[in-house]
Amino acid sequence: MAAVSAALVKELRERTGLGMMECKKALVAANGDIEVAIEELRKSSGMKAAKKAGRTAAEGTIVMRVADDASYGVLVEVNSETDFASRDEGFVAFANKVADIVFTTKETNMETLLAGELGQAREALVQKIGENITPRRALIVEGGLIGGYLHGNGQIAVLTQLENGSDELAKDVSMHVAAVAPRVVKGEDMPADVLAKEEEIIRAQPDMAGKPAEIVDKMIVGRMKKFLAENSLVEQPFVKNPEIKVGQLVKDAGASVTSFVRLEVGEGIEVEEVDFAAEVAAQLKG
Repeated sequence: MAAVSAALVKELRERTGLGMMECKKALVAANGDIEVAIEELRKSSGMKAAKKAGRTAAEGTIVMRVADDASYGVLVEVNSETDFASRDEGFVAFANKVADIVFTTKETNMETLLAGELGQAREALVQKIGENITPRRALIVEGGLIGGYLHGNGQIAVLTQLENGSDELAKDVSMHVAAVAPRVVKGEDMPADVLAKEEEIIRAQPDMAGKPAEIVDKMIVGRMKKFLAENSLVEQPFVKNPEIKVGQLVKDAGASVTSFVRLEVGEGIEVEEVDFAAEVAAQLKG
């Protein structure tokens, strides 16, 4: 039986709300792959989608720029190793410099950006702070009316592209996206592989067992409809006024949402948190 660290069990418990032994068993069966364990637990327990992973390898900040005429916007993420470094004046100034260059040149390739003066500025900052400073990614959204929202601490940023509407409307929609994190604008935008995976999970849930095929199919249709509504921006209750859906809010303003992008510092990067005592204890327990 594969050994699973106490830290991994703790993370799975936090993300699923399930018991320690159930989480450990699922992780062992999944050879320590927490995402596979979550998928199997959703099948076996009927559990709703788990919380997103909270651990990331990077601290840092996201800087946003939107053109005065709202024709385009830029998001730039710059990472540091610690939160302390991300608050350093030199780090903040460097992150803003990266954003200014991306905003002016519309160049998003980090290797190209760091080939000249910006690369030298980065190296000087690394020497001064003593941490690895990494301009990780830049995104540009162009066309229509662009508005955005930057969460106060620079950890989450959103740009929303509207057809018609106003800066204020785009900011409100962006604030909603920052808070709720929808996957797509409309249900029909959901990727086919995501739909197939969700249907597979629903079909494997315990309350589907033993039911006639036509009943199962009806239940799947209902649950897939609910899944799409919960994950589609226009179908979600607006955070500032849950009495109205985002789609209706935008429609009432004579506008429509074309697209959105949402960045969160460090998302998609896993960090290895080593708790030596917990590792040893887990190994001894086998």
